[in-house]
Amino acid sequence: MTLSRLNPRDPFVVDTQALGRQPGSMRTVQRIVTVPEAFANAMSSVPEGRELELDLRLEAVMEGVLVTGTVRGQVTAECSRCLDPLSEDFEAGFQEMFRYTADEDGLHQEDLEADDDDEDYYLEGDLLDLEPVVRDAVVLALPLSPLCDPDCPGLCSECGARLADAGPDHGHDDRVDPRWEALRDLAERPGE
Repeated sequence: MTLSRLNPRDPFVVDTQALGRQPGSMRTVQRIVTVPEAFANAMSSVPEGRELELDLRLEAVMEGVLVTGTVRGQVTAECSRCLDPLSEDFEAGFQEMFRYTADEDGLHQEDLEADDDDEDYYLEGDLLDLEPVVRDAVVLALPLSPLCDPDCPGLCSECGARLADAGPDHGHDDRVDPRWEALRDLAERPGE
């Protein structure tokens, strides 16, 4: 029996012992996990402490356990045009292979290192840790330029007022550079 450094009580850690390492066996798991630290990009995030809903399908295959899942939650962000706060639901899918460790499937450590691109995930005993996989799926699903409305006009470049609230009459005096004032006079009185 291999000792694992994973905590089986961690909500991101899944025990695969019920699969029995029999290729073709499958089970589903649903759970709610709490985000340990914010999953974020520059404009949006799933804050620390927010709950995520996981629907997982675990399938035993020859090389390990194939995990196919969906993560659902709520993202908080700022509109990229008017900076108003917004919150919306998201859903992201993922699929990842968790391989059996070298000593369990008959490979030698040298063979494992030769094939390893540091992108593979491995089971620790019968446990697998979904946190990095879920984090990647969530961060990739976050909007890069969130909008409160697809037609959001944004902010006024002169005074910073929110244009959706300011109305169509919002404007500023047409301040023209004094060097161009003569051309403006010509445009207003073309025949003189």
